[in-house]
Amino acid sequence: VHLTESGGGVVQTGGSLKLSCAASGRPFNDYAMAWFRQPPGKAREFVAAIDDEGTRPVYADSEKGRFTISRGGVRNTISLEMNSLKPEDTAVYFCAIRTGAKTEYAVTSYDYWGQGTQVTVSA
Repeated sequence: VHLTESGGGVVQTGGSLKLSCAASGRPFNDYAMAWFRQPPGKAREFVAAIDDEGTRPVYADSEKGRFTISRGGVRNTISLEMNSLKPEDTAVYFCAIRTGAKTEYAVTSYDYWGQGTQVTVSA
């Protein structure tokens, strides 16, 4: 299984970015996918996840209303649209996939990870 993230970059406070992740290596019809992030000097944290059918997204409280996770029609791609970005959103963002249909919030619940993409929000 291979996950590839794209779309990171530098943006000013209040700006927007869209991250994408593509998974390859096997069919992913029954797998939930998620985004996590790791701010500088901190632990990896949950951002958002979506179930295998792409119909039930869940978010961390700090991202509700600002971020939107969605899943592609072939179910091996997800995206994260981020609006109203803040300096505290600065982090490396990781795509993850788990061998189960339901979403989970814990890092340890996910089996495969991408290399990450840097998002920097300038003040």
